[in-house]
Amino acid sequence: MQQLEALSREAAALAGGGPRVIPIRAITAEESEVARVMQICNACRYCEGFCAVFPAMTRRLDFGKADVNFLANLCHNCGACLHACQYAPPHEFAVNVPQAMAKVRLQTYAEYAWPPKLGALYKRNGLTLALALAGGLALFMALAVALHGSLWRQLPAGDFYAIFPHKLMVALFAPIFLFATLALALGVRRFWTDDTPGPVTAAAGAEATQDVLRLKYLDGGHGDGCNNEDDAFTRSRRRFHHLSFYGFMLCFAATAVATLYHYVFGWSAPYDFSSLPKLLGTVGGLSLMVGSAGLLRLNLRRHPLQQDLTQRPMDRGFIVLLFLVASSGLTLMLLRQTPALPLLLCLHLGCVMALFATLPYGKFAHGIYRSAALLKWAVERRRPSRLQLADD
Repeated sequence: MQQLEALSREAAALAGGGPRVIPIRAITAEESEVARVMQICNACRYCEGFCAVFPAMTRRLDFGKADVNFLANLCHNCGACLHACQYAPPHEFAVNVPQAMAKVRLQTYAEYAWPPKLGALYKRNGLTLALALAGGLALFMALAVALHGSLWRQLPAGDFYAIFPHKLMVALFAPIFLFATLALALGVRRFWTDDTPGPVTAAAGAEATQDVLRLKYLDGGHGDGCNNEDDAFTRSRRRFHHLSFYGFMLCFAATAVATLYHYVFGWSAPYDFSSLPKLLGTVGGLSLMVGSAGLLRLNLRRHPLQQDLTQRPMDRGFIVLLFLVASSGLTLMLLRQTPALPLLLCLHLGCVMALFATLPYGKFAHGIYRSAALLKWAVERRRPSRLQLADD
């Protein structure tokens, strides 16, 4: 490290910039463990066909910080390699790829977070915080409604804009959504530029997109599914991930279509049950509710060796928030013609605001970084490996 800093001073001096030290991030104990495990796996290669991690591993002889972060986010934590490994605990080599990768992923999110000082929020983003934030925001809005009317009253045609005007909702949610999008984009940009594999081609982009949408690497390597709590294979994790992902996207699409209706066509909510926003939201909400409930059940039953136990609060907090957003939204839709509308609206909006406020610093980030890692791999595998370049 001292030699690297000395070189950075010398380079800056030669460039006429004075004695400036280029900051170098030291490799952590968790990253060193992944590097150790990858060295053993690189010698064994029994799991080479399981997922993208192992082919990417074979293109390397050593594993620096950027390599480890890339491989960790390429890992889908399916658990197949742990159950197939002859060097897994209790062997003295103690090779546990899923757990080692999970620990590094959390560090990746924290180190690449924007703004950097908020990276520590990943370690504090637990179930208690998620519920407290959702409950606090819902209570705040409920008090505001109570001060200007009543929390239990019938409204004509279930018009929730009579409670919170459209412009007020936009003013509340737009800044949170834009900040979450910006924070995630800048974090992933730092992750990408840390070790750029080369220019992105159309073929690489199409392959990565297909891998993301199909959740290709949650099939356990042989198409039999993941290992969750034992040696038995199950496709449940992949199915519940699909239900959650596409349910979330359908709900987002429902909001986007409703926005188009409002600003382009001048059609104001509430919309009929047969309208496109309602159909998208209903199907998406049901899918998200079932998917998040299934993921929570699997998380509660997951074998301790297949995960980083310190991340359980963050994982469960995110899953529970997804379930609350979906279930409260569906309940609000079904009971919008009843006097419970104001109270249910406050509860739903509180859950949605809590979800988006924690998006950049919670489990949602893993999907974004994993997608970027898959794109990196799609680009890298089309280029000569470092070993081939060294031979040439």
